[in-house]
Amino acid sequence: MSSLPEKPACRTPSFLVLNSPDPPAPWHELTGSVKHSLLSHGKKLGSFSKCITLASYALFPVLQWGRNYDLKMFRSDLLAGLTLASLGIPQSIGYANLAKLDPQYGLYTSFVPPLIYAVMGTSRDIAIGPVAVVSLLISSMIQKVVDPSLDPISYRKMVFTATFFAGIFQASFGLFRLGFLVDFLSHAAIVGFMAGAAIVIGLQQLKGLLGINHFTNNTDVVSVIKAVWIAVHQPLHPGNFLIGCSFLIFILITRFLGRRNRKYFWLPAIAPLLSVILSTLLVFVTKGDKHGIKTIKHVQRGLNPSSAKQLQLSGPLTGASAKIGLISAAIALAEALAVGRSFATIKGYQLDGNKEMIAMGCMNIAGSLSSCYVATGSFSRTAVNFSAGCKTTVSNIVMAITVFIALQLLTKLLYYTPITILASIILSALPGLIDLREACNIWEVDKMDFLASAGAFFGVLFGSVEIGLSVAIIISFTRIILNLIWPRIEILGRIQGTDIFCSIRQYSVAVRTQGLLITRINSCFLCFMNANYIRERILSWVIEEKDAMENAKERTRSVIIDMTNIHKKLASLEIQLAIANPGWQVIHKMKKAKLVDRIGRSWIFLAVPQAVEACLALKRESGHLC
Repeated sequence: MSSLPEKPACRTPSFLVLNSPDPPAPWHELTGSVKHSLLSHGKKLGSFSKCITLASYALFPVLQWGRNYDLKMFRSDLLAGLTLASLGIPQSIGYANLAKLDPQYGLYTSFVPPLIYAVMGTSRDIAIGPVAVVSLLISSMIQKVVDPSLDPISYRKMVFTATFFAGIFQASFGLFRLGFLVDFLSHAAIVGFMAGAAIVIGLQQLKGLLGINHFTNNTDVVSVIKAVWIAVHQPLHPGNFLIGCSFLIFILITRFLGRRNRKYFWLPAIAPLLSVILSTLLVFVTKGDKHGIKTIKHVQRGLNPSSAKQLQLSGPLTGASAKIGLISAAIALAEALAVGRSFATIKGYQLDGNKEMIAMGCMNIAGSLSSCYVATGSFSRTAVNFSAGCKTTVSNIVMAITVFIALQLLTKLLYYTPITILASIILSALPGLIDLREACNIWEVDKMDFLASAGAFFGVLFGSVEIGLSVAIIISFTRIILNLIWPRIEILGRIQGTDIFCSIRQYSVAVRTQGLLITRINSCFLCFMNANYIRERILSWVIEEKDAMENAKERTRSVIIDMTNIHKKLASLEIQLAIANPGWQVIHKMKKAKLVDRIGRSWIFLAVPQAVEACLALKRESGHLC
C-alpha cells in the first residue's frame, strides 16, 4: 500500500477541532438537567437562601405571576372558573362511572389536583381533572387484574397505587428531562389512539343509555357490540333511552349554537349541568327510579378522605400497578402537553414542558394520597376555560372550590340523577376526540406516521387499549430503528461560485468536484448498527467509479465525510480520508480510539470547503490535476 502524505498542501486550523475540551460525562449532564429543572434557566448559584429562592420560583410559577395579579384578572378567572365547574362537575361524575368508581371519586379528582396544578403549572388555560381516555385506560387495565364488581375495595386500592406510580413517573420525566420518552407516542399515534378510544367509550356508554344490567368488561368493539346485541333482546325500560337521547340532543344543539356564535360560549358549558338538574327533577317528580329508571343513588358527602394507607407499594400487585401507572402517565402527559401547547400558541406564551411534567406528577402523587385517580388536562374543559376568558390558573382554584361546595352541600341531590344522563354527557364530549382532518393531514404528509396512527386506532378498536398503544409504539420505534440502520447517504456537490455544498440529487445545479467524493450522512448519530451499512455504501461508490472511469485523472482520489470507520480500506485503495466538522462526542471518541492519529491530525477540518481545498491541493501535489 502506497503511503499518503500526512499533510495537505493547504494547512487548515484543525487544532481548533482537535484541541476542544472533553465533553461532559453522562452523569454531569444528568445532574445538570436536574439543576436546570429546579433552578431558573442556568442562573449562577449564590448563597443557600438564594438557591432555595430560585428553586421555589422554578417549582411554583405562581410566585412570579402572582405579584402582578389584580382584581380585573380575578373577575375574569372567577367567571371562567364557575363556567368550568358547571361543565366539570357532571363530567367528573360521568368519568368516574367510566373508570368503574363511585361518583364521588370523580369529584375528588376535580378538587385536589387542580389546586396543586394551579401553583405549579405553567399553562394559563389548561383545565385539570379526570378525562375520558385515561378513565377508560384505568378501568380496562385494572379490571383484568381485579374485578370491580366482585372486589371493589381491592380495585380502588389498585387505582390509587397506579395513580401514585403515574405521578412518580411524570415527576421523574420532568426532573431528569426525560420528556423524549413520551415522544415515542408520536402525535400521529395519539390521534389514532384517541379516535379508537372515543369509539370504544361511545359503545360502552350504551350500557347506561339503554339501562343494561349486565355488560361485558372487554373493551374491544366486537365484544361490546355482541353484549349490546344480547342486551337489546332482554326486557329494557325505554325511559332510560328516551331521557338519555333527549338530553344528548339538547347538549349537542347547545354546542352547535355556541360554535356558531361566540357570545353564547357559556351555553354549551352549562348544558351538561342543566341536563343533570332537569333530568334529576324529572325522575324525582315522576318517581322514575321505581319504574325502571336507573339512578346514581348514594354519593358520599364531604372532603376527600385520605387514601395513603390504601397504597400497595409491596405485594403481588405492585408490578402490575407500576405498569399501569407508567402507561397512564405517558397518555396523560401526551394529552395535557398537546392541549397546553395548543392554547399557549394561540395566546403567544411559552409552555415549559419539563415543569409541566413535574406539576402533573406532583398533583397526581398528592391525588393518590387523597382518594383521586389520574388527572390531566382536558381539551373540552380547557376550550371552555379559554372561551370564558381565563387569565391564569386561578380559574382552576375557583373550579376546585366550587367542587368542594358541591361535595359538602349537593351530594344528596344527586340521588335521583339518572345514570343515562351521565352516558349522554360522556357521549357529547367524544366527537372532539375524533380528528378526521388531522388524520387526513398525516396521510398527506407522512405515510409511515399514518400507519402508526392506523395501528393505534385498529389496535384499540379490535384489541385493547394496551394493544393499540403497543402497536403504535412498535411502529414508531421500528421507523426510528430503520432510519438508524439505513441512514440516507448523499453525495454532495458545490454550487458554482460559492462555498456551499449540497445534495446533487436534490439540487441539479450542484456539481461534483472532479476526483473528490463528498458525502453527507443524514443520521442523528453513528453507531455499531449503521457502521457496516455506511462503510459498504461509500466503498461501493468508490469501487464502482474506479471500475467505470477509464481516465485516471477523473478517478476518485479523496473522500470527504463527516464520520466513519473505513479509513483502512480507503487507504488500501490509495484514497485519502478527510473528516469535516465532527461533533463534540465524535471527536472525543476518535481521540480515545486513536483514530485521529491513523487518519492524520491535519486531515480533520472545521468545514467542508477547507477539506475540499486540502484535497485539491493533494491532487495537484500528486500530479493528478492539471
